Amino acid sequence: MKDLVELEVRELLESYGFPSDIPCIKGSARQALEEDYESDLGTGSVKILMDTVDFYIKEPERKKNAPFLMAIEGIFMAIGRGTVLTGKIETGMLKIGDTLEVIGGRDNISTICMGLETFRKSLDSAEVGDNVGILVKAVKRDDVQRGFVLAAVNTIKAYDNFKSKIYALTKKEGGRHKPFVTNYTPQFFF
Repeated sequence: MKDLVELEVRELLESYGFPSDIPCIKGSARQALEEDYESDLGTGSVKILMDTVDFYIKEPERKKNAPFLMAIEGIFMAIGRGTVLTGKIETGMLKIGDTLEVIGGRDNISTICMGLETFRKSLDSAEVGDNVGILVKAVKRDDVQRGFVLAAVNTIKAYDNFKSKIYALTKKEGGRHKPFVTNYTPQFFF
């Protein structure tokens, strides 16, 4: 029965264009959760699965040597401490005490990283790919909004005018069903 299921799964994967030599690991996650002693079908198969995933799926290259950059996703007030800016670090590394700039308003705001936290765990440093909360000095909640950027000093500049080209998908490509009309103001997300 297991071999028949594996054959069907392989046929389905090949129909979507995946190679035929992809490994297929047989096991039971439920048994792994419920068992008291490690077995080949339960915990053993989960370990084999994770080893196989580590081998076949390579970790993406991260830009640790680039200047620090993080898009601000949330703004919170830490009572008695200051403003906490949250987001995912896009490039670079950050340590407590590093000088930063908030970019996006009329004027850039210079600040210092006073604290770092990820999922209620305090950090001394953070790197690209981490979701963090950064306690910053001298930044008021009203001065910052979602979409602003926190970056290393003098590494990027904000622009409010630029030229661009767009390609609008046709109806057949999954795009608009109605044409653009005069004074239509679309929203673009970058």
